[in-house]
This record gives sequence, structure tokens and C-alpha cells, in this order.
Amino acid sequence: MEPVRRKALVDAALRVIGDHGSLAVTMSDIARQAGVSPALAHHYFGSKEQLLIETIRSLLRQLRSDTVTALKAARTPRARLSAVIRVSFHADQFAPETIAAWLAFYAEAQRSEETRRFLVIYARRLRSNLLADLKVLLPADAAERIAEGAAAMIDGLYIRQSLKSAPIGIEASIALTEDYLNALLATASPSPRSEKAQPHRTIQGQMT
Repeated sequence: MEPVRRKALVDAALRVIGDHGSLAVTMSDIARQAGVSPALAHHYFGSKEQLLIETIRSLLRQLRSDTVTALKAARTPRARLSAVIRVSFHADQFAPETIAAWLAFYAEAQRSEETRRFLVIYARRLRSNLLADLKVLLPADAAERIAEGAAAMIDGLYIRQSLKSAPIGIEASIALTEDYLNALLATASPSPRSEKAQPHRTIQGQMT
């Protein structure tokens, strides 16, 4: 039962953080949401801080798993770029409680070095996954510039979704990012490497 209960507590932490919009929640709040006692929650995670770290690790593992699956199904560098974009706006990642939790973790990163480290892993992973295929299509300097811009646009649209008064839906967010990418790809000089090339690539940022 331990893996089941640990997952239930992580899922409960995500919902409670989302409902509160911050990490100012208690182990009792999370345990109540999970339907277990606070003592059992402490038994599995030791402290609220350890449970919160496992929650962000869980978000990153799921995002990486979805990305790996999407990239395996894509056959060209351009298709893989679209796969990364679509995964970034996946319905699970776009759920209100998940967005609220990510924003809470970003705020916590100003105080917690461990939380900041996990968010840096996410940022590096997104950039690397975009850059790997952009380098097939473009010279290195152009690829790096567009990867930075696309990653910033993805993060910005994600944050914009948290504004209840001005939300941007999944498909609209994907379309805006694709339009940005298409416009820059059309104006940039192509790489000497062929669009048909299928380079060996790895997904960056694997959790340990």
C-alpha cells in the first residue's frame, strides 16, 4: 500500500496547493484531502517540505514521460518541435490546480534552493528539447535564439492562463507558439543539415 498512499498524498498536495494558490498549507490539510491521518503522512514523507519536493518531482516526471512519448511518435525535426509545444500545453498540465501549483513553486524558489534547482531542471529540459531539433533546421546561433524565444513564449502563455480574467485556451496557446516558430523558421537561413536527417537525440534533464 505504500506506493499507493504516497501517490495519493502527492496528488492531494497538488490539489490543496492549487486550491490555496500557495504553499501555505499544512500536512493536516493534505492528509485530510488524501483521506489519511497526519501521522501517516509524516510516516511516509517525514515533513511537509519533503512532500512538497516529491510533488514537484512528480510533476516533472510526468512532463518528461509525456514528452518522451510524444517525441517517439514524431518523425521529423519540425514534427518533434510541434510535439514539444503540444506537450507543454497538455490538458493535465493546463489543469487549474496544476497551474496554481507551478506558480506557487516558482514563488517558493525565491526562498528554497532545492525548489529552484528543480525549476532550473525544467527550464533546461525545455530549452534542450527545442534546441536539439532547431539545430537540425538552422545554424546554431539562430537555433539558440529561437529556442530561447519559444521557451519564453510557452512559459508566458502558461502563466497567462492563471489570470482568470484573461485565460488563453490550450489550442490558442499552441497556435500562437506555432505561429511564432513558423514565422522565424521562414525568415532564418536553413542549416546545412538536411530536414531529412534523423539525428540520434536524448531527452535532457532526466530525474535521478
